[in-house]
Amino acid sequence: MSDTNARIADIVNSNDVTLFMKGTALFPQCGFSSRAVAILDHLGVAFTTVDVLQDPEIRQGIKEFSDWPTIPQLYVKGEFVGGSDIMMEMFEAGELQQLMADKDVAKAEA
Repeated sequence: MSDTNARIADIVNSNDVTLFMKGTALFPQCGFSSRAVAILDHLGVAFTTVDVLQDPEIRQGIKEFSDWPTIPQLYVKGEFVGGSDIMMEMFEAGELQQLMADKDVAKAEA
């Protein structure tokens, strides 16, 4: 496992919900990342974000780690869920809410 893969695995496994995105939760740098943050905010779950624009190794490495070509990427309890389109489809179907409940994801602090 490369150093980058080890770093990504550590990030993914250290947080209940991790969103690899362009920008930050407060200042997303693309519409897809903005939508992903909005969905997670609406769910009211605690989540960590990783700004791939700040680290080119993570930006490329996450695509190889998940075998998924686009960013943002959502991980829940170490498991890859998908990008913003999949998040939106799952949210609209109630599946993302169920996944968060099934995985006993912590709520965001008020």
